[in-house]
Amino acid sequence: MEVQVRNMTNQFVVLSPEKDATIETADATLYQRLGEHYQDFKGHELIASHVFESDWGMWEMHPHGDEIVTLISGEITFVLRLPEGEESVTLIEPADYVVVPKGVWHTAKTSVKSNVLFITPGQATQHSDAPE
Repeated sequence: MEVQVRNMTNQFVVLSPEKDATIETADATLYQRLGEHYQDFKGHELIASHVFESDWGMWEMHPHGDEIVTLISGEITFVLRLPEGEESVTLIEPADYVVVPKGVWHTAKTSVKSNVLFITPGQATQHSDAPE
């Protein structure tokens, strides 16, 4: 077994239902490979870091589990469409995090370069320009 330092800017981690970690290159074919090689991502989590400098252009929802979102640097606001109404949560300090509940549509807004770590239950993730 080879143990080495890796960087989430170009390599993400897929965590299997058995909690085995597989390294995947973060490239243009990543999400296609995830669907093909991981049984449509059933029971898997994706651990990934993304940098944002502007608002997301869409909303997303994860029907099979809660998503954990942790701020590494910058400042970012997550907007969640909860059953009782829309709620905004701003991550300001490094290590601030929010748990996005299963089945909740969410988007993000930022105007500064922000690095965010995601632990995402990716099975059947949905995207929308304007969810209901």
